[in-house]
Amino acid sequence: MARILIADAGRGFDCADGDTVLRAALRAGLGFPYECNVGACGNCRFELVEGSVVHDRADPPAWSARDQTRNRFLGCQARPRSECRIRVRLDPRYRSAHPPRRRRVRLVETIPVTHDIAEFRFAVGMDAPFRPGQYALFHLEGVEGGRAYSMCNLPAAGGQWHFHVKRVAGGAATSRLFDALAPGNEIEIDGPYGMAYLRVDAPRDILCLAGGSGLSPMISIARAAASSDRLAGRAIHFLYGGRAPRDICGEPMLAALPGFGERLHYHAAISEADGADGWSGRTGLVHDVARELFGARLGEFEIYLAGPPAMAQAVHQMLFAAKVPPERIHCDEFY
Repeated sequence: MARILIADAGRGFDCADGDTVLRAALRAGLGFPYECNVGACGNCRFELVEGSVVHDRADPPAWSARDQTRNRFLGCQARPRSECRIRVRLDPRYRSAHPPRRRRVRLVETIPVTHDIAEFRFAVGMDAPFRPGQYALFHLEGVEGGRAYSMCNLPAAGGQWHFHVKRVAGGAATSRLFDALAPGNEIEIDGPYGMAYLRVDAPRDILCLAGGSGLSPMISIARAAASSDRLAGRAIHFLYGGRAPRDICGEPMLAALPGFGERLHYHAAISEADGADGWSGRTGLVHDVARELFGARLGEFEIYLAGPPAMAQAVHQMLFAAKVPPERIHCDEFY
């Protein structure tokens, strides 16, 4: 156990052995800024004033040479080796409504969704709340570091968390999940985390943009929005993009929700039209199809998005060009 003191704030917290500075701060109820939790975004950067830390990953993408010369580290990667004093600007927006916990969970079942996406259902216990759209970190045997996967179900689901996971060719984590994990096996997960959760107070219609395993948090958000009394008057549009028809999914899950076809609408698009015989839906990339469908109306939505990095970047650029206020766009940058 190491004590972490926050310079100029008169506050501190304990970091358990094996934990990171960021996660320990969130467990302690502090608003430590972050997004991806895997060293890719840099939002959890802090200055080490005194003490010693070591990174989980030797070369996390968001840790620059300039950071190293200025003694700055990533909160999601830094483990203290002594008592430390750090400088970071806390923000109450990042304070967790449900402080994350690391726990053993048991795989209940695996359900195929597409040729390369499956739904993994874990028993986590009845004391496991989360906000729709949040994610957890998987700690898998033989896989270095935690891997982030979003929940697709609702918090009140009989003590289970469900995840849509896309198999990655050669991926250590997804190979372990798809090829080695069987019902009854246990793993460790840590959560909930994430800032791209459903805003039930937002007075706007909802637009969910998804691709790949970004299906998971968007399904959770759509399920919660469709069942929320506070959002009963809101229209919900769900756009899912894939390369080919066999990649398209999500509609049966949404069709089971109240208001489907009335206030809840599903749109699908494929990006590779060649060889897609029989496809009668839209073609194009998600950001282009969203612009075609909604045009000037984009600024009227509360927008949630999740998908591959290239998709997320293109959507962000499109929304910026459409002058959508940034506070209406919600995305955790670990995809």
